[in-house]
Amino acid sequence: MILGKISKEILSWPGVTTGPHRFGGTEFRIGKREMGHIHGDKLADLPFPMQVRNQLIESGRASPHHVLPESGWVSKWIRSEEDVSEVVELFRMQYKRLNPQHAIV
Repeated sequence: MILGKISKEILSWPGVTTGPHRFGGTEFRIGKREMGHIHGDKLADLPFPMQVRNQLIESGRASPHHVLPESGWVSKWIRSEEDVSEVVELFRMQYKRLNPQHAIV
């Protein structure tokens, strides 16, 4: 299960918790801040500052958010097992941004 692989990695980072997301899916938090959420095994949504969001979209690492394309949110479609590492890397970027005092690999 793709969600299980992604969750296992993200939940190994200090201070990360998970729970249901208000619009469906699984939410990952650091403290009281949402890092992002995943809808089943198909789609990850993460909020970033607009500058970072624009860089992710321009580089092809993410797409504009599937519902709010003009926001700072990005979407990463999960099409296969090969996308797991890319999704984890987006969450890693978010973790480092929201929690700079904790270093993770």
